[in-house]
Amino acid sequence: MRSVIADAKRIVVKVGSSLVTNDGRGLDHAAIAQWAGQIAALRAAGKEVVLVSSGAIAEGMQRLGWRKRPTALHELQAAAAVGQMGLAQVYESQFASHDIRTAQVLLTHADLADRERYLNARSTLLALLEFGVVPIINENDTVVTDEIKVGDNDTLGALVTNLIEGDALVILTDQAGLYTADPRKHADAEFVHEAVAGTPELESMAGGAGSSIGKGGMLTKILAAKRAAKSGADTIIASGREPKVLERLAAGELIGTQLRAPTGRLTARKQWMADHLQLRGRVVIDAGAVEKLVGEGKSLLPIGVIEVQGEFARGDVVACVDLDGREIARGITNYASSEARRIVRKPSSQIATILGYVNAVELVHRDNLVVV
Repeated sequence: MRSVIADAKRIVVKVGSSLVTNDGRGLDHAAIAQWAGQIAALRAAGKEVVLVSSGAIAEGMQRLGWRKRPTALHELQAAAAVGQMGLAQVYESQFASHDIRTAQVLLTHADLADRERYLNARSTLLALLEFGVVPIINENDTVVTDEIKVGDNDTLGALVTNLIEGDALVILTDQAGLYTADPRKHADAEFVHEAVAGTPELESMAGGAGSSIGKGGMLTKILAAKRAAKSGADTIIASGREPKVLERLAAGELIGTQLRAPTGRLTARKQWMADHLQLRGRVVIDAGAVEKLVGEGKSLLPIGVIEVQGEFARGDVVACVDLDGREIARGITNYASSEARRIVRKPSSQIATILGYVNAVELVHRDNLVVV
């Protein structure tokens, strides 16, 4: 087996809080210096690299003298504001020693949920790469709320990978990779060297939550790999404490767990829809509509909708769920929720009579719909 990083041109590297802050003791300058050197080596080999770095809240906690991660939103935001200053300074100085410029990019889910802002973020990141700059990305924890947060930087790494159509996502963590079970509790646990991203068994293997310093656990990494695979990107989960791990991966050495993307890649527009973490509403569809969407690749017509849930406007992305509540697809709606409620279970030929106008004969056109 050969590392997918060897042939990858555009790579997103995500580094976790415990690595960046030496398990919460404060920013680990020596470790950050090593990653900067390795990324410089990858760039010298002709690869483009975007870095997603945790650590702002953990560094803020250390600067403020807090031993336990707070739960109050305003305290988390304050810690992020304090810590982000130190995080940016260290990255800038370490990359500068390799004559590499860096740029700080802070994102929220709202930046990626709005189509115009999504495209603006994409254009900015691609321009930075073109200029030879290494973007340092983090979630904007200073202003983030439950309604607009991505939630963890593993997920953010996958979203960024999809955003820039990266070839691979490397998640550096304090663990060697994925085991079939928790090796601390199961002596017979086997290490997973390679698998297909999105395989259902992987989630059951991943188990528990994150540490007191970071927020993610192995499960968030498995789900991030599944998300990155939607745009055709492979993922590697490896220990950030492995010597020259990025350079060795780029040389073809297989380190950690490699999760390959299944064949196929969503179009950019459909990827944007698939990457919505928070949706404004959903529509419950009948079995016939499920078959039309999944089996035949058809549009969603009002007659196939049983119920409209939530409040949304025309142009919002909504989930299409079956009678058991399972999400089948998501897409851009042609009608607001108030309009959709009036035309459900009705043939498209009656839309004009009911509403007095017709935006489209479909509630969601197949070109604006992605099966999940």
